[in-house]
Amino acid sequence: MAVWNGATDHTIAVEGLRPGDHAFVGYADEPLWPGLAAFTHDGLVRGEKVVLFPDPALPVAETERRLLPFASLAEAARSRGQLLHSSVRELIRPDGGFTPRRQTGRLREETERALREGYAGLRVYVDMAWVWDLDVDIETVTHREAHAEHLFADGRYTEVCAYDRRRFDDEVLTAVRRLHPVDLLERPGDLGAVYGTDEVGIIGDADLATRDGFHAALRTVLTPRGRTSPVRVDLSRLCFLDIGCASLLLRQAAGAGARRVEILCGAPQADLLRRLGAHSVENLVVVEV
Repeated sequence: MAVWNGATDHTIAVEGLRPGDHAFVGYADEPLWPGLAAFTHDGLVRGEKVVLFPDPALPVAETERRLLPFASLAEAARSRGQLLHSSVRELIRPDGGFTPRRQTGRLREETERALREGYAGLRVYVDMAWVWDLDVDIETVTHREAHAEHLFADGRYTEVCAYDRRRFDDEVLTAVRRLHPVDLLERPGDLGAVYGTDEVGIIGDADLATRDGFHAALRTVLTPRGRTSPVRVDLSRLCFLDIGCASLLLRQAAGAGARRVEILCGAPQADLLRRLGAHSVENLVVVEV
């Protein structure tokens, strides 16, 4: 798994997506199959209707094959209409040309249909390769990304826009990433870190595969270096913390000298830290968020 330091204050793991999120994710090697599988699985479990718009050049059978980690769940969802494969071309049919208003209008209609069918909402994964399929200019794409807030206002519609970094200029990718309120780590199991003054926010999974990166992130802010100011370790966007990384965190906090260390985390991480003896680290405060 990768340790990604290109994270921002808006970065989360795909497992942390909430209803109503509009998220950006970039990739370069191949379509993000593990992330797509996690996105689909979470939506089905939440009772949402899930529609996948993969790269139009990929056979539907290939996308379905990549969902095999939970094949029985996916097959059952397909049979009852909860999981669908489509394309932006099909979405806007019978109109042949793409406009932002036409696309967002159709997505609003599909969201309302999903609610009428008894689903909790609509969850959509869009590979932006459709731009080349429909020969849409980049200015139109960025306009759509910048003016889609109404789709997400009631928390019933969730969308991930996946951009192949080999097909879009860096300038375009930077712009569209900023237009999304959320951006994602590339794969489930990755780790990201965001640094501030005497603060680090850690995102994703802290386990054996990412332990070196986790250690490096902690060391950046917890090494005393003669400082006495309080330090904060924000784990609120962490999806998984294993015992090894939790123990490492406690040791690093204990070695921070006289500095007060505040750890922000969810209930599962707080419980693990307490069971490992967080109370015995005098300069440590664990805050559940």
